[in-house]
Amino acid sequence: MLSLEHINLRRGPDLLLEDASFVLHKGWRVGLVGRNGTGKSSLFKLIMGELESDGGNLNRPADWRLAMMAQEVPALEQAAIDYVLDGHKALRAAQNKLANAEQAEDNHTIATAHGELEALHAWQQPARAATLLAGLGFSEAQQQQPVSSFSGGWRMRLNLAQVLMSDADLLLLDEPTNHLDLDAILWLQSYLVQQPGALLVISHDRAFLDATINQILHIEHQQLHQYSGGYSDFERQRAEQLALQQKMHDKQQAQVAHLQKFIARFKAKASKAKQAQSRVKALEKLELIAPAHVDSGFSFDFHTPEKLPNPMENLDGVQCGYQNDSGAVPILSNVSLSLRPESRLGLLGPNGAGKSTLVRTLVGELPPLAGRFEKDNDLIIGYFHQQQVDRLDHNDTAYQMLSRFYPKWSESQLRNELGRFGFQGDDVFAPIGRFSGGEKARLALAMIVQQKPALLVLDEPANHLDLDMREALTLALQAFEGAVVMVSHDRHLLETTVDEFWLVANGAVSRFDGDLDDYARWLQQNRKDGKPAREEKADDGMDAKARRQLAAQKREQLRPLKKQVEKLEKQLADCESQLEKTEASLGDESLYTDDSRKNEMNGLLGDQARLKKQHDELEGALLEAMEALEEAESALE
Repeated sequence: MLSLEHINLRRGPDLLLEDASFVLHKGWRVGLVGRNGTGKSSLFKLIMGELESDGGNLNRPADWRLAMMAQEVPALEQAAIDYVLDGHKALRAAQNKLANAEQAEDNHTIATAHGELEALHAWQQPARAATLLAGLGFSEAQQQQPVSSFSGGWRMRLNLAQVLMSDADLLLLDEPTNHLDLDAILWLQSYLVQQPGALLVISHDRAFLDATINQILHIEHQQLHQYSGGYSDFERQRAEQLALQQKMHDKQQAQVAHLQKFIARFKAKASKAKQAQSRVKALEKLELIAPAHVDSGFSFDFHTPEKLPNPMENLDGVQCGYQNDSGAVPILSNVSLSLRPESRLGLLGPNGAGKSTLVRTLVGELPPLAGRFEKDNDLIIGYFHQQQVDRLDHNDTAYQMLSRFYPKWSESQLRNELGRFGFQGDDVFAPIGRFSGGEKARLALAMIVQQKPALLVLDEPANHLDLDMREALTLALQAFEGAVVMVSHDRHLLETTVDEFWLVANGAVSRFDGDLDDYARWLQQNRKDGKPAREEKADDGMDAKARRQLAAQKREQLRPLKKQVEKLEKQLADCESQLEKTEASLGDESLYTDDSRKNEMNGLLGDQARLKKQHDELEGALLEAMEALEEAESALE
């Protein structure tokens, strides 16, 4: 077993863990949860030996193989499937041993290496790697493409496949679902349940945690608290603990009353028995776990819309798609849909099937290619999407952004409003360029609230949000008086906020008569039937030579953008290396007790501040460069 005994852990001057203990047995599947900044990723690095503790003992079994999912992928020319095979260290070692022995004509070592490869079932490993990649959404052709040809999100999938390939005794996965669609998430959770090794996973997806883990490790107040069962069990146990605290009682009762009112409202209007049953079950579960989040720092509501047009939008036989130099590129055909104030739609469909195309049509970013599309002139749309988050002005501050909406508000009023979204103290005056992905997403939501929208169109709104903020978003959406259209791979959010599902697949949009369990079965059947998970490219009438020439032109257009991404990746890696060395030096306790080292301490603290600022700026620039590359790739498809 792996154990932590009375561990103290710092990152720079910050104390993350104090006298913390934990035991992990072989075969256990553990979810690591806690608010952002409590030290979850640092604990992973401690277990992997990348960080040293400031006290206590870490006992790692000598025969355990550990594998942690990397958070970056270099722009390699190596084929994707070969990159994944690199995750099997024993296989690569045996292959290298054989190659060296053959070169040296060492027959004994050649025979030994062949025996090792036989024991590792080496001939089966390429097929296994291909299966992993297919489960994560890579086509056979993509598996042979160089790693450098993929965008950042798809490279993260390659990292995930590589660590799954490792056959480790302990897998450490940090937000493995962040860049996956629902199809890939369902495949991954099925795979993890069947793998025999121990698992330690950080995730903000409660449905994924419930499906894959049987223990929870909660970081709170520099301590590790262990709970048996899934994430829902943890919430109930913690809710019982918090319910005993009288100071929480009033807030808890108000939240339960809110949920009961929402459940009653839904039951009164539910029209489909199957969906209604699934929805009520999810909401009643939410009512039970609500007290577990009563001490959350997040609480907000969407303002009452000034106007609720009815209907808001009407689509009749609409064709959705893009325009390029060659003309119209249809993605979805004959879309008929009516959005009214009571509409709460969840969009389902495989990655690439056209959900974002439909969303961009609804908000007016893409004009319809054909059909009739009517939108009320008074309709205010609140639109959330990741590109919008990434494009926030890095030099702006949260305070400045909100004050533009409410120029007559006092500083205390502005601070109170921002506090509901977790921005406290000097954070309100910090440049947005320093914010994490979660902080930017919270700020984007705060700005949408101020628009007083009548229609919310949300494309993956839960990405980068922690569990407490997701709960606050869930409650705010339930109380929202307007219409909602949402794309999300967070099943809990979908189950508790939308009333009906629409399926986007095979170039069409249709009402889906079922719940998310039915959708999982639909995906599984689709794979068995061999139907394409992504939209097929339209026949462009070009011959093979012309296609090759066009492909070469596209690669040439993308080359400067790819070089910029690679340059920023290298600069960011160098900055992170310098920052790690500086923070390791700051971990020396004598630095704070020895007066003769005061100048050294001040110098290191100055270096840390400078490097953190540089890191945030490079990270922001890299995100923008990756986004520009992805947009260019999409435009050239």
